[in-house]
Amino acid sequence: MPSIPFQLNHDEIEFTSIRSQGTGGQNVNKVASAIHLRFDIQHSSLPAELKTRLLILSDQRITAEGEIVIKAQEHRTQEKNRAEALKRLEDLLRQVAFTPKKRKETKPTRASKERRLVGKGLRGAVKKLRKPEDF
Repeated sequence: MPSIPFQLNHDEIEFTSIRSQGTGGQNVNKVASAIHLRFDIQHSSLPAELKTRLLILSDQRITAEGEIVIKAQEHRTQEKNRAEALKRLEDLLRQVAFTPKKRKETKPTRASKERRLVGKGLRGAVKKLRKPEDF
């Protein structure tokens, strides 16, 4: 897994802790400590090209105001939820920062041209077989 090509400033990340009950509120003893991570894209120290990529990206975690909001509540402790939210943020940034190498444009070979022409001819023959014959 490639690393992020820049340093993420942890002072720009805001954590909000939320006490939420389990599903349906059935067991009061199993209260999870949820964490909401907020990261403002425009006021961050990220490179400009990465900011624009993030703002263009269609992801439900990115709000219209340009904030990334990540909710983590799988773990019982806030520290684990905080680490999980931070990991998800880094994964998102890593995904956006990765630019695939451009492939060299290649011309079709003689063999591939012939295969395509044969395939085209076979398609016509199969279509003729499928048509009902008139009596």
